[in-house]
Amino acid sequence: MKKFLLFIGGLLAFFILLANLGPMIVLGLSIWLLYVIFKQFIKTDSTLGKIGWVIAGLIVIGIGLSNLYAVLGVAAAYALYLIYKSWRNDDPVGPLKEDNDPFQNFERQWAEINRL
Repeated sequence: MKKFLLFIGGLLAFFILLANLGPMIVLGLSIWLLYVIFKQFIKTDSTLGKIGWVIAGLIVIGIGLSNLYAVLGVAAAYALYLIYKSWRNDDPVGPLKEDNDPFQNFERQWAEINRL
């Protein structure tokens, strides 16, 4: 049942990530452009140039704020990572003991084979 719920949660997170992939790209691009605009603003000495860079920065901030819901896609990607990590760490055997008991040795070897 746990694996089924992890699968359903992963599927839901994947679809949310897929739906927000475009806005995530635009948000990342706008953050990068805002960084470039800030660097150019710092380099410019003229007042007219600084006003131009501020206007360009405000336009890019507007684009970035309109795609702010892309953070849901980032959260879905993180949830997908956590689900994958939980899926891989699910150990059906439990803690492994180093014992010479043949049945314990078989269980340890079987768990190692299943991890591959």
